[in-house]
Amino acid sequence: MGASSAERPSHQVSRDIQRPATVRRLLFVAAFLRSTATAMSGVLLGFYLAALGFSPAQTGAVVGAGLAGVAAAALVATTAGDRIGRRRLLATVSLLGAAGATAIAFSTTSLVVALAAFVGMANGMGRDRGASLILDQAILPETTTDRERTRVFAWYNVVQDVGHALGGLLAATPTLVRSLDGMSHVESLRLALVLPAVLLAAAALCYARLPRDLESTRSVQRLTLAPESRRVLLRISSLFALDSFAGGFLTSTLLSYFFLERFGASEAAVGSLFFGARVLNALSHWGAAWLAARIGLVNTMVFTHVPSSVLLVTVAFAPSCPVAAALFLLREGLVEMDVPTRQSYVLAVVRPAERTFASGVTNVVRLGGWAVGPFFAGTLMHGRSLAAPLVVGAALKIVYDAILYAWFRDLPPPEEQRTEDKASAVHE
Repeated sequence: MGASSAERPSHQVSRDIQRPATVRRLLFVAAFLRSTATAMSGVLLGFYLAALGFSPAQTGAVVGAGLAGVAAAALVATTAGDRIGRRRLLATVSLLGAAGATAIAFSTTSLVVALAAFVGMANGMGRDRGASLILDQAILPETTTDRERTRVFAWYNVVQDVGHALGGLLAATPTLVRSLDGMSHVESLRLALVLPAVLLAAAALCYARLPRDLESTRSVQRLTLAPESRRVLLRISSLFALDSFAGGFLTSTLLSYFFLERFGASEAAVGSLFFGARVLNALSHWGAAWLAARIGLVNTMVFTHVPSSVLLVTVAFAPSCPVAAALFLLREGLVEMDVPTRQSYVLAVVRPAERTFASGVTNVVRLGGWAVGPFFAGTLMHGRSLAAPLVVGAALKIVYDAILYAWFRDLPPPEEQRTEDKASAVHE
């Protein structure tokens, strides 16, 4: 007899990818290189523009142009990724990123730098989001079984978090270069900005090595969503918009500002705090996969997210910096447990042919929410209190979790449906 449905790889529904383990390794390596480059350039870009004498308005325009490029590429991946070819588009996006980073490093006028930021999709947020993430997420379920899907997504996010942490450390490269070589400030920053370009070029090489059958089994002219998929995506995208809008109240920049202004914490202390947070984020992804296998994806998303929001409120009213830092780290150990589970769930409840579109829509919606939230958060922080964005953001996230549980607790992914079917059979 053949493999049971519980063990049959998801990709067999739509295609037979050759060497799925090799595909996963290439995607993981490329994601690590890309996230390292993104985190490093996200930190260095501000220093470089300041060293060139750019005004705050010019700096904002460059960062905005880069994020506009990220959004444009994400839309292309969402609407035409399968028609263009996932492998081809992944390599192209990485090469454009490398070219843009190189152009930024050797440009001095604001218009040219802004254009290079747009073409190169320079991400001033310092977090790996965009077209490559969308396509990676669409491919990963096709390289594993339903039962192992969440674990694969957990590892993918761990790899990215390690890259983000390393990229932050590599942002110290200009200081090291100046101390060893006596290079000028601008030249050291320019040299350091070339490293992200090299990393992105290496990521493009990884994508070029992906098997050609990754994109050869269907020629999609126009995707038609199944009615149930359309309903699920509409609901879950609206919820993700709310969650990411709330997340815009809780950006690293605003949280850093809170610790600096409320407790007088030094930049070094806050930097160490966020490094510890990223380590806990990475560890929590493994915990999320373990927990989801026992209580389910939706339960894991909700029952870890709500406590993290409550902990965030306690940070807002903590009496001292050490207490606030401890509560913040506890929160960071829980807050991202919904990330691999959320990614796994979305791609499990749609058809294989719909995965690129589903990944794209949910990621583009989140990008929009993150872009809007900080404006309102800054206004609240200025007009009310330093703690106001933390409280409002946490409250909105709890509302998101409550609605998510109400809407999706009765729509389990395939592996949980089989578990429920087996349990029913035993009782019968």
